[in-house]
Amino acid sequence: MAAILMANLVDAQQKLKYQSPHDDIMVLADADLAPAIRINTAGTKALLLNRSNYKSIEELSETEMRLAGLRINPQTNISSRARYYYSFKILDIENNKEIEVRGLKQRMRLTNFTWSNKQSKVAFTNTTDKGVELWILDLESSTANKLSDLTLNANMGDVINWFADDSALLVKTLPNGRRKLIDAKKAVPLGPTISANDGGKKAQNRTYQDLLKSPNDEFNFKQLAKSEIWKVNLDGTKAKWMDKAAMYRNISFSPDGEYVMVLTTHEPFSYLVPYYRFPSETNIYDKNGDLVKLFLKTPLLEDLPKGFMAVRKEPRDISWRADRPATLYWAEAEDGGDPEKEVEYRDAIYQQDAPFDGDKSLLLKTKLRYYDIDWGTDNMAIAYDYWWNTRMLNTSFFDPSDASKGYEVFNSRNYQDRYSDPGQFVTKKNEYNRSVLDIDNGRLYLLGDGYSEEGKFPFVDCYDTKKKENLRLYQAVDDEMLETLVAAIDIKKGKVLSRLESQNKYPNYYFRSITSKKATPITNFKNPFDAINDVHKEVITYKRDDGLELSATLYLPVGYDKENKEKMPMLMWAYPREYKDKNSASQVTSSSKEFTYPWYGSPLFWVNRGYVVLDDTAFPIIGEGEEEPNDSFRSQLVANAKAAIDAVDKLGYIDRNRVAVGGHSYGAFMTANLLTHSNLFAAGIARSGAYNRTLTPFGFQSEERNYWEAPDVYYTMSPFMHCDKMKTPLLLIHGEEDNNSGTYPMQSERYFNALKGLGATVRLVMLPKESHGYAARESIMHMLWEQDEWLEKYVKNRDMTAKKEMQKEAKGKE
Repeated sequence: MAAILMANLVDAQQKLKYQSPHDDIMVLADADLAPAIRINTAGTKALLLNRSNYKSIEELSETEMRLAGLRINPQTNISSRARYYYSFKILDIENNKEIEVRGLKQRMRLTNFTWSNKQSKVAFTNTTDKGVELWILDLESSTANKLSDLTLNANMGDVINWFADDSALLVKTLPNGRRKLIDAKKAVPLGPTISANDGGKKAQNRTYQDLLKSPNDEFNFKQLAKSEIWKVNLDGTKAKWMDKAAMYRNISFSPDGEYVMVLTTHEPFSYLVPYYRFPSETNIYDKNGDLVKLFLKTPLLEDLPKGFMAVRKEPRDISWRADRPATLYWAEAEDGGDPEKEVEYRDAIYQQDAPFDGDKSLLLKTKLRYYDIDWGTDNMAIAYDYWWNTRMLNTSFFDPSDASKGYEVFNSRNYQDRYSDPGQFVTKKNEYNRSVLDIDNGRLYLLGDGYSEEGKFPFVDCYDTKKKENLRLYQAVDDEMLETLVAAIDIKKGKVLSRLESQNKYPNYYFRSITSKKATPITNFKNPFDAINDVHKEVITYKRDDGLELSATLYLPVGYDKENKEKMPMLMWAYPREYKDKNSASQVTSSSKEFTYPWYGSPLFWVNRGYVVLDDTAFPIIGEGEEEPNDSFRSQLVANAKAAIDAVDKLGYIDRNRVAVGGHSYGAFMTANLLTHSNLFAAGIARSGAYNRTLTPFGFQSEERNYWEAPDVYYTMSPFMHCDKMKTPLLLIHGEEDNNSGTYPMQSERYFNALKGLGATVRLVMLPKESHGYAARESIMHMLWEQDEWLEKYVKNRDMTAKKEMQKEAKGKE
């Protein structure tokens, strides 16, 4: 009996230490990353920020408190999931020279890099065991130093704000008299935790993670969110800017630097929604910290109307006009925030000038939900409004000085239609160091991605607002390099920051002259992935059974002989996306010229293990007109997969009986559904997914309807409800501390239990300390090992594995 119990225990749980994958994977997974780059507006200087590929499991194991949607290290008072740079250099672009920075320590933990207004200095933070320090880099002397002995509070909102003249900074610091935090595991409860809805209001919210759960959580959140605001001068002297401590979220100077908008969080807290929906106050102060006006109080926001386009009734999106010294503007819902209401205008945009004691004035009203404004002059600005349900986006000119003129639509399109995207308007820095439209005698400039049926060809256009005419100034040509136009440095001189790459040439930055077409290099980052330099890569197009055009990026194994065409195993990787029209769903935005970059979650490692890889496989789910995409989710999912396999099989590269499918998050949900409702695959890999949609009853992904409105959709789409149909080996991987809405770890745990109970071949790997995306080197290497072992056993060597299983079963019957 004991032997039988032990055998069952071994079958149930396997006690493994962290494993490392095959050397062919390790050579790619451990390749050094190129530095991140931050270029100043003038294009003369840049920071080259050095980073590690991964955190360590020791870092992830540091103390963490999960409160109100935040993950906080209470010892250091910064996000426990912050990614750091460990050192940096200055790149003198004009002289093509890298400059060492004096004053830095070894292996620092650097983040929150913030350029000064004149861009002669950069403020940043360094996290130590004792807390977050404030540091300053002087670019002229190439020297960095710790500016103050104050300990910053980086737990919530922004951290560093420069005064307009660059003489000082406003920072949030730990308050004096912060009370000791409660250890919830040791605290003795004083009573039950009670949530109530006495008024009977509807509060249909997504399944948020890391919410407050008890009075102890409320106490700890309040202590960790509370800060003081200090003014720190560049000589290190400091003074308290605000008399009292509060739960400060964000601080924003007016363009002229004379006023400061401060957003604070207040009680009562909620156990249903994250901190950014708690009650708040928006106050306006002068630059010395004296209150000018209590601008807005907003209540707890638990009961928004239903729908993705629902917003609060109170003013929202309060910000400073970039083109004026001190003018606030904001949006107010004309429909009460309820997208179900039929109204002529959804939103009204208002403004108010300093000192904020006059009446608000109307700027314009928008037909759809307000999204953003590009400011230009007193007579020219551009407004954006959109509607998720139709995927429509309007771009319109308006005159801020005269609301009676209304607006003039420049472009109205489905925002998923990448082929018709006119591009982004070029901006420049004004006298307040704010970004405003770069206007040249009524002419505006646009940088566009340039997606088309022929490929990606970025462009620069000039639009004449007087003549209503558009002139193309530049378009990339089809050569071996793929170009991305990043930003305009000086559009009137034709100088644009560009990024060029190819399949095996690492992305590097250039200055592109749109007149001479010359590209001058700025960086020279090397390709760290030599092992897959010569892999064959192409974007293939094919049709679904209903005629819909689809695409994917096909990679052949390293060293593959295209003449002999040996039939290889294939790994397909995908992520479903919802569309409201077939035209947008069929567009190709991948390019064979994109750099081949095997990031930690990528399937590309397996081209070095003898697999054909089909990446970025198009999985559109379409619902046109009154039909919603998810009404036919399963059938479209299977049709997408079959079309992709048929296309590669027709090329003669694969053994279609040895095809695996994988995905992360919604891609994991896709994988489970495909294995359940088709016989197309030999195995699957599902990472950090959700499998029972009744556990996300008020919507998920792009599904607006709640469970009680569309129970058949929720049931049909949930692989958990169809576990009895699963006959294909499935590897489930999940971070134990997943913080993504809807994909809590219980989804994988319950799904595994159900599959095992019904006799499916399934393995569940729970990664300690990991969130929705994985960060620790130990976790990622083990994940790659698990995936490789699974693919080798159930895909590449499928027949051998099946034979062994049959022999084992026969022996058991004897």
